[in-house]
Amino acid sequence: MVRVFAIILAVMGFGAVAHAQDAAEWEKVVAGGKKEGKVVLYNSANGASYFTNIIKAFEQKYGISVDSLDLRASELTERIRAEQVAGRYLGDLELHSTSTIQQQIIDGPLVEKIGKVPNIANLRADLPATDMWIPAWIQAYGVLVNTRMVKPEDEPKSWKDLTDPKWQGKMLSDDTRPIGGGQTMFFVLQKTYGTPFHEKLAAQNLVFSRDLRNDARRIARGEYPLYIPQMFAMASDLKGLPVKAVVMEEGVPYVPINFAQLKNAPHPNAARVFINYFLEVESQLQYANAWMTPVVKGLMDRANPDARPYVEPKLLGATTLEERVPMMELAKKIYSPK
Repeated sequence: MVRVFAIILAVMGFGAVAHAQDAAEWEKVVAGGKKEGKVVLYNSANGASYFTNIIKAFEQKYGISVDSLDLRASELTERIRAEQVAGRYLGDLELHSTSTIQQQIIDGPLVEKIGKVPNIANLRADLPATDMWIPAWIQAYGVLVNTRMVKPEDEPKSWKDLTDPKWQGKMLSDDTRPIGGGQTMFFVLQKTYGTPFHEKLAAQNLVFSRDLRNDARRIARGEYPLYIPQMFAMASDLKGLPVKAVVMEEGVPYVPINFAQLKNAPHPNAARVFINYFLEVESQLQYANAWMTPVVKGLMDRANPDARPYVEPKLLGATTLEERVPMMELAKKIYSPK
């Protein structure tokens, strides 16, 4: 017993030393970040208040300024590629989808290993970090319903309900063929239900549009009873209007948005400090309250009541790099006019 007790004490002592070493190493990173004084962040958050609020709070806490370049996702991808190919290493971090980051690794690589970040310990078990990217948030999708046009008992509960003939010609949809929310929905539901499902959905004569924010407002105005797929975060902007964002019972198609560190980042320590701050519970709570699915655990009870359906929905699936092009071709085949 004495020997066992001694072993336990030794293990505990080793753990304490390792923890102290990790803390000391992280303090060096924070000091290095403050010395660098800046982090350059490429994103497509579209100026969302919950994103800019985190930036302001980070700057105030650490005295590290954040230069935020906000572009459409496709423009962001091309900007990074052009700068990296030209050897102009201006950016530190990007916020992008997993499949895009994977393509950047193949193409360049255009990104590099991030290094240790303490708050990855806060991540959900089903959303792990890797050496090359760290989850930031989840863009999850459901169905937007006009509550004046659709009775509660008639609301679609399952993605399969969308093939009911009563919805024919009555659904506004993001285009399923190019990259975007519509293609994410197509991809995940194709993997879930197969081609016959999409053939039935295509026969419903979906009305395609690519103006995401205005499309949701078109539902609120009563132009159509349903919109698919609805990004929950954008629906949070419609509070007080006659709409409801519905989480389908099978789960949600989603896009994981991650941090990746750009190759030869000029401010690598400041970049890690910013990622760590972004993964703090209080930072992620701002995303939860904006109906954006957070990547850290333990926020369900802390989120606003109206946001809780979107905090931890069942994740039905996401696109993969390997199948992205064939899926886009299949969507064109099924949904293009005959």
